[in-house]
Amino acid sequence: MQFTIENLNGNSNSNENFNENLNSNSNSNAIIIQANEIEEEMEIDNENSNEKIDLETEQFIEELEPLTAKEVQTEKNYTKIRIPNHRLTPLRNNWMEIYTPIVEQMKLQIRYNPNQRTVELKNSEFTTDSDALQKAAEFIHAFCLGFELQDAIALLRLDDLLVESFDILEVRQTLQGDNLSRAIGRIVGKGGKTKYTIENATKTRISLTETKVHILGSYNHIKYARDAICDLILGSPPSKVYNKLRIISSRMKERF
Repeated sequence: MQFTIENLNGNSNSNENFNENLNSNSNSNAIIIQANEIEEEMEIDNENSNEKIDLETEQFIEELEPLTAKEVQTEKNYTKIRIPNHRLTPLRNNWMEIYTPIVEQMKLQIRYNPNQRTVELKNSEFTTDSDALQKAAEFIHAFCLGFELQDAIALLRLDDLLVESFDILEVRQTLQGDNLSRAIGRIVGKGGKTKYTIENATKTRISLTETKVHILGSYNHIKYARDAICDLILGSPPSKVYNKLRIISSRMKERF
């Protein structure tokens, strides 16, 4: 026990000497840097380095030239669209009107395969738009759904247009026979009046094929047109639907 006490006492003496040395050093002219000063200097260095990286990135981007569709090398550079039998004659009659914008504007290759009854599209070395293939396919698909050529061709020029389709029987499954025919007649109206009213009020285009309804337009406009058509299918009076369409049309005019 005597040995342990002596060592402890010795350690306490050495600690006292160490503290005295610290006190003597604190009275000297040493420069003391606080922790917050170090953090501020590090933040300034980081900001300067980030600004330098941003400038170098901007200069690098400015030097880059836009890639062509071929250089992007997307997985899909070829597609084909099957043509329904009832649209073969319209396709043949309007072939040059379909061919010209796809080749001259979209810079794609196009041909009709009579054996498979498909229109085949392919990127060329002159194709610059990576979405050209998809836009052209949507254009031909819309034409096959029964839309007029001048309406379907808008899909090539405008990015926010799309086609949405739904079945009348999805809205009301109990429709059969004459009831189904009456529902279709309510959508079209006498001489196409109801259909044209919905199209003009919602800035859309509507095509009916058997029990399918196809709507061409922007997302919000398609929603307005679909709601009006569903109301007619469910039995709402046309006058009530017209009033809703007037309100929608006036709101759209105020917005734009």
